[in-house]
Amino acid sequence: MTVTVPPTPVLILGARSDIALAAAHRFAQAGHPLHLVARHPERLETDRTDLQLRHDVPVTLHNLDLLDTAAHGPFLDSLPTLPGVTICAVGLMGEQAENEADPTRAAEILRSNFEAPALLLGAIANRYEAAGKGTIVGISSVAGERGRATNYIYGSAKAGFTAFLSGLRNRLAKKGVHVVTVLPGFVATRMTAGMDLPAKLTAQPAELGEAIFRAVDRRRNVIYVRPIWQLVMAIIRNIPEPVFKRLKL
Repeated sequence: MTVTVPPTPVLILGARSDIALAAAHRFAQAGHPLHLVARHPERLETDRTDLQLRHDVPVTLHNLDLLDTAAHGPFLDSLPTLPGVTICAVGLMGEQAENEADPTRAAEILRSNFEAPALLLGAIANRYEAAGKGTIVGISSVAGERGRATNYIYGSAKAGFTAFLSGLRNRLAKKGVHVVTVLPGFVATRMTAGMDLPAKLTAQPAELGEAIFRAVDRRRNVIYVRPIWQLVMAIIRNIPEPVFKRLKL
């Protein structure tokens, strides 16, 4: 199928992540100008130069701490144009043992994966609705499909984010605005470095970049980057609770 995504500007939140940069390269390859957003955006200078030289597209860097929710509105007002596509790659996993023992750390995980991204995407969605067009891509996680002892704080935040994206998609379905939920499964990134991940279940960042690009073009609603995850999670969701409590998942 021929990809026909118009070369509208793309806003990428959490742009320092491996997944975000892979998506940036894929959209830049198709001619999309980029707005890369992160804390400490100066650390993206090398990536900006690479994207501009390699793909011949304009790339701007923007500073935003998503946890500073009061800054969301002024940040959006500061953008040179309303981007046609917004990709949210913001996330923070942490360690479950630390998260469950430290309420401050747990709050940071919950806010980083759910509250802050949802509030910013909600503000962007309102602007898209007023314009009658736009696409939002939220990168959530299969960890949100069932609470597991080994990552339930991170997983519960992602569950909330997945539900938020679903509701937003339903609300805007007839408003010219599309919302895509991405459920990557395992990805070989800096965040998972050192983990013993099964090869058949582990995607590469470039694989996600391509999947996100195609999902925007084809107006997909929910995508599992590797289809096998749909089967894996269907099994996990349907394990009876008495059995599930005895498993080490």
